[in-house]
Amino acid sequence: MQLARSEMTQKGKRFGKGGGLFGAAGLVSILAAQALVVTCIAALALALPVWAAALIVTAVLAAAAGVAAVAGKKQIARAGTPAPEQTIDSVKADLAEVKEKAHR
Repeated sequence: MQLARSEMTQKGKRFGKGGGLFGAAGLVSILAAQALVVTCIAALALALPVWAAALIVTAVLAAAAGVAAVAGKKQIARAGTPAPEQTIDSVKADLAEVKEKAHR
């Protein structure tokens, strides 16, 4: 029992460190995406005023967010209710069969 507890403690620490590192990677990737957006604005600012470049990049990002939101909404609508309907029906059928056999 002590060996199992020790092993699980060790694994828990590793999972914790791994989760923290994944979180750090996510944060750094968000910062990298922000830097890429600024880079796009700076590149467009070579040909346009800065405000126009920022407006164009903002409009493109907003359009992409809108498309992703509509696609996500469609996927959620296709998924139906979050309850496992087939499993519920199967359990109800099993219970009915057990009750029927109990009455015999």
